[in-house]
Amino acid sequence: MSYQRRIRREPNNENIQSVIISAPDKTLLIVVAFLVITGFLAIFSATAPKCLDEGGIPAQFIIKQAICFVAGFIGMKFFMNYDYKRLAGWNIVVMASILIALFLVDFTPLGVVVNGAKRWINIAGFQLQPSEFAKPAVVLLLASAFRKDANLFDKNKWIWTFIPIIIMTCLIFKQPNLSMVILLGMTTIVMYLAAGGSIKLFLSLFGAGVAGLTLGLTTIIKPYQLKRIWVWLHPESDPLGAGYNIIQSLIAFASGGFSGVGYGGSIQKLSYLPECHTDFIFAIIAEELGLMGCLLIIGLFFTFMQRGFIIASKCPDMYGKLLAIGITFSITFQAFMNMSVASSFLPTTGVPLPFISYGGSSLIVSMIMVGILLNISKKKIKKIRNING
Repeated sequence: MSYQRRIRREPNNENIQSVIISAPDKTLLIVVAFLVITGFLAIFSATAPKCLDEGGIPAQFIIKQAICFVAGFIGMKFFMNYDYKRLAGWNIVVMASILIALFLVDFTPLGVVVNGAKRWINIAGFQLQPSEFAKPAVVLLLASAFRKDANLFDKNKWIWTFIPIIIMTCLIFKQPNLSMVILLGMTTIVMYLAAGGSIKLFLSLFGAGVAGLTLGLTTIIKPYQLKRIWVWLHPESDPLGAGYNIIQSLIAFASGGFSGVGYGGSIQKLSYLPECHTDFIFAIIAEELGLMGCLLIIGLFFTFMQRGFIIASKCPDMYGKLLAIGITFSITFQAFMNMSVASSFLPTTGVPLPFISYGGSSLIVSMIMVGILLNISKKKIKKIRNING
């Protein structure tokens, strides 16, 4: 594919001014390809026995994931070629769409309850998780708000940015989806600091927030969420209840050892570890591929983070820098949360592993965000050539 495009010819000296647009970051593309392929392999291994037991075809989960991948790839391709500077014009539409979708999930029969959480919306037989789409929406809104300065007290910023984000967060918390609330909050903090926000102000607000959260634990945090923290510290206190998933996940890690039991050889996926193809897929990878497989996944996400921040540092405008930082942090921090939960480094939260866990909404959103990041990675260089020389 040629990335050179002729713009105009100078009338006096017959010079041609053109813009050379470089290819998107190849390393980032390769990393994403490896993560998606790993996800397909892990999902098939984790779900094939279950499908056979239920009389279905072994690849039925892979087929659904592949359909979502095609949709995500189309979205990635579109945004990879769509000038990221024009995304600011989408803010109102994106904001309104996400708020409406979250409202429909929380307050209408369209909302679907799975494992006690009402996070999905059923439209024409397809289930979508609107909270996943809140991730790029928040990044877009914050990049627009902080592109000139990081002033938190601007009236227009509150009306068009922070109030919608607060409403989104409240609707997501109601589902409940505390892990997504934490992710959106951390993304906001990182983008604020990246835009040159006051560290003193941040520390003051953070201290006030911690104090307020501590005082309001009994009314804000639900009892089962407090129990998760206790069980995380003492899983043996409820081995057949709240501590069951953590214990089974740790057994998977222990069974895998250094080199794993081999692809397809996991025992924990045979009805021992619930949600092994979504929230705990990293544990299945650890059991089958061992420490080496875990290090491979961690290395891929570390490379993703490195390339994303390099793209941000080389971007010539603040809007693109903030978009790149927000997207990179959102994806890699979510990966860190998922892997930390599976290894019992953090309390249990329902957050998928980007590109790898089964889930159409997560995969589509991650691919779209990568498309924007790849678009930012393209370099535009003006070049003047004398056709008479």
